Amino acid sequence: MQILKVQGMSCGHCVKAITEAVQSRDQAADVQVDLGAGEVRVASRLPLDELIETIREEGYQVSAA
Repeated sequence: MQILKVQGMSCGHCVKAITEAVQSRDQAADVQVDLGAGEVRVASRLPLDELIETIREEGYQVSAA
């Protein structure tokens, strides 16, 4: 499981946007968003750099935790 620090998440829409973006590239991905901690945990076959780029494309600042 990859843990990513994501800045700019504030609501359920953010959770949905990130979850759908990752799952559009890997339907089997398990995406867990913790708004309070500013973290996204992803279990996916996608490489880390692709996960980061996918979330960045949604407009968020992302880094590996």
